[in-house]
Order: sequence, then structure tokens, then C-alpha cells
Amino acid sequence: MLHKLLQTREDPLLTLLRLCLGIIFFAHGAQKALGWWGGQGFSTTVNGFTGMGIPAVFAILAILAEFLGGIGLLFGLLTRIAAFGITMVMAVAVFLVHAPHGLFMNWAGNQQGEGFEYHILAIAISLTLMVRGAGALSIDHLIDRAFAGAHTRRPGLRPAPFHG
Repeated sequence: MLHKLLQTREDPLLTLLRLCLGIIFFAHGAQKALGWWGGQGFSTTVNGFTGMGIPAVFAILAILAEFLGGIGLLFGLLTRIAAFGITMVMAVAVFLVHAPHGLFMNWAGNQQGEGFEYHILAIAISLTLMVRGAGALSIDHLIDRAFAGAHTRRPGLRPAPFHG
């Protein structure tokens, strides 16, 4: 099971997707969790979510998914779990907040809120990482390689073949 969670190809494009998404979600998560880069911080963010009718426990999970998920993606640690959390946060954001405003972002300030085009891109990248893994230069890959190597050194045990 650990192998399936961590396995990945040494694909530099997966690494690029992971790092881009990781930077963006670390920054957004740090705004919500720590108040960095003009963010409101943890308590104010939780209160804002609960004011929209989102239970506090889900608000906290969303903040953690963005902040810790962003860190996980940056290092390529538990990438599939981080990407799943970000997918859930983005899907909820689309359905609860952004869908009424249409597809497009509010670049010109002509509408009440923001559309969901950004969220769809984040979901697409997250789904790719969930299916394909972290790519090259990831802790997931290092752990999986070490785990597979430990099994090949024992008599009678071999790593499962990669089919992907």
C-alpha cells in the first residue's frame, strides 16, 4: 500500500506541476494560517468560513489542506494526499462560492465575485498528481526507492513492477 501511495515516475513535468501548485497553495495557506502576505490569519479565516455557513471543523481542514498540502507538494511528501486535500478544497470553493459568478475571473471588477477558472486548473493539476505521483526530485520517490531497495536485498522479496 505504501508503494502505491508513493510510487512515481522520474518525470520533470510532474515535478514542475507539483512545485507550481505547491508554491501557490503554500502562499494561500500561509495567508489563512499565519496571516502572511496580506492574509487575515487563522482565527479570522475560520470566522469568515463559519460566517458563510461552513462548519469550523471543515474551515480548519481547508486551511490545513492548503497550508500543509502546499508544503507537502513543495517537498513531494505524501503528494497524493496533499493533492487530494487541495482538490476537495477547490471543489467546495467552486460549488459554494464561485459557481454563481461564472467561469471567468473578475479581472475588470465588473461582477460581484470571482469565477472558477483558477479552481478548475488547480483541480486538473491536483488530479494529475494524484494519478501520476510527485515526479522527480520528491521525497515520495526517495522513500519509495529506498523501500523497494530494502525489499530487493531480502531473499525472496522483490518490489512490485511499475505499471503506469
